[in-house]
Amino acid sequence: MPELPEVETTKRGVSPTLTRARVDAVTVRCAALRWPVPPELAATLEGATVLSVTRRAKYLLIGFAHGTLIVHLGMSGSLRFVPPDTPPEKHDHVDLVLSPEGAMPTVLRYRDPRRFGAWLWHAGAPEHHPLLARLGPEPLSDAFGGEHLYRVTRNKSVAIKQALMDNALVVGVGNIYANEALFHAGIRPTRPAKRLTRGDCARLAETIKAVLARAIEAGGSSLRDFVGAGGEPGYFQQTYYVYGRAGEACRHCGATIVAIRQGQRSSYYCPHCQPC
Repeated sequence: MPELPEVETTKRGVSPTLTRARVDAVTVRCAALRWPVPPELAATLEGATVLSVTRRAKYLLIGFAHGTLIVHLGMSGSLRFVPPDTPPEKHDHVDLVLSPEGAMPTVLRYRDPRRFGAWLWHAGAPEHHPLLARLGPEPLSDAFGGEHLYRVTRNKSVAIKQALMDNALVVGVGNIYANEALFHAGIRPTRPAKRLTRGDCARLAETIKAVLARAIEAGGSSLRDFVGAGGEPGYFQQTYYVYGRAGEACRHCGATIVAIRQGQRSSYYCPHCQPC
């Protein structure tokens, strides 16, 4: 499932072409995504100009003068630019036909084999949309750090790995990057969140920022269907220290990586480098 680095990679890939582009047409081949694509989307967008492309958590926010197109990639979604005459394939559900500023027409095509993504329209401020209104701070922002992490975990008996995946605590730290950050912080994923010390929280917040920054630089991770806007894969998976490496030797100490189940997700850790 695309996580924050993959969505940020997508945002950076589409932004230069999409910003200041005019929407000439909208084609919705399948409206039955996680939430139905609004039937009036074509009428709402055609003739409008994209003013901004930003990200909040795992949502892409495509800003117009009269509102915001909120796009979520779901479990298998991707966005790519294709020439206007490119025939759609089976899982190509939405097209934005664009006239970019100073460039030839192109099509931003949304592909989603599992149809668990979303294309939603919000006429008001995007931060007031129900999907965005209660989100926690961005992990790469100044609002997220050791003190914030320490404060919001004081009453949480849940394991720290599961706490990190609570979007009300911090957004975008999904399964892959929570595993990797906990490894680099030397914290076992099963430790109760409220038992982390201030020092633990400071160290963990720092490793979360570092792991996500490295993943973005590598173009994200290529799991299942994820590719960038140009069709290129992400490469961060080649440097995983624990995720998906159960039974393999730890890159730091040589101990065997262990896999467990937490909240219906797999967690991975090194029993030597993450003693408790």
